[in-house]
Amino acid sequence: MDRYERILTLHRLLKAAHYPVPLPRLMDELQCSRATLYRDIAFLRDALGAPVESAGGEHAAFRYEAGEGERFELPGLWLTSDELAALLALNELIGRSGPGGVLAGALAPFKARIEHLLSDRDSGKALPVERIRVIPWGERRLDQQVFRIVAGAVLERRQLRFRYRARTTNSDSRRTVSPQRLTHYRDNWYLDAWDHDREALRSFAVDRISEPHAQEAAATDVPEADLNELLASSYGIFAGKPKAWATIRFSPHAARWVADEHWHSQQQGSWLPDGRYELKLPYSNAKELLMDVLKYGPDAEIVAPLPLREEMKAMLHLALAGYQ
Repeated sequence: MDRYERILTLHRLLKAAHYPVPLPRLMDELQCSRATLYRDIAFLRDALGAPVESAGGEHAAFRYEAGEGERFELPGLWLTSDELAALLALNELIGRSGPGGVLAGALAPFKARIEHLLSDRDSGKALPVERIRVIPWGERRLDQQVFRIVAGAVLERRQLRFRYRARTTNSDSRRTVSPQRLTHYRDNWYLDAWDHDREALRSFAVDRISEPHAQEAAATDVPEADLNELLASSYGIFAGKPKAWATIRFSPHAARWVADEHWHSQQQGSWLPDGRYELKLPYSNAKELLMDVLKYGPDAEIVAPLPLREEMKAMLHLALAGYQ
């Protein structure tokens, strides 16, 4: 452990302690000698102004002064090598996914500072970028400038006006909305917003937004509970309250994967006696759910409700007809 991390660890131990911390425990936690520990305590007290006091007595122990210790914080931003390496990994992940290039560009000086800190400490925590591999799937082309404006409106809580071309109907419209939040779903970005023209909550694919303009008017805030009820209570990205619960059974082979997968926050899964796996989840629009079940082919069967089962049968007949 280098000196930087010893100082940080020492501060955290003394700040969290309700009683004086014995010298042997501090030496064990910091993995250092008595002399090194005393030097670190002196640096923490004299150079950084920490309210360190010795408990004295027969056995040496240290603590922060009551009251002063609760308010004291180390100056600047203090992170361990592990925490810095985790931040560096997160930065690489952001930079290699979607519009992350925008964010990674803004964070470039921060990244350089992290790399410098790690190299200075000789901690062995340096993270070569080639050790991180990100494979996008189904990622659609996204205008970086559009993303900046949309994200800015969300953070600044300002209304947003834009042109929107719906993918399902290919219709073109102008929208004035109060942005609520950005949602990253299956390698693509969506804007959850209150649509002032339709007086309803809507979810917009950011890649279908063009000509965005942030307005001077403040955005109308919608309670998070209402957002989740209308935009996150059903399966997938489609908005709306659940209209039914789907029951899907997977073969023993597919069950080994599905049992560990997260499909929905309210999903219910159970193993059947014959080794199959049964998954239940709420849905509003069946389209996306049917597409996801189809990828399992003969290893998945929709059991209920009957209309959803019949819709799947119709899709399978149409797919088969295309091969004849």
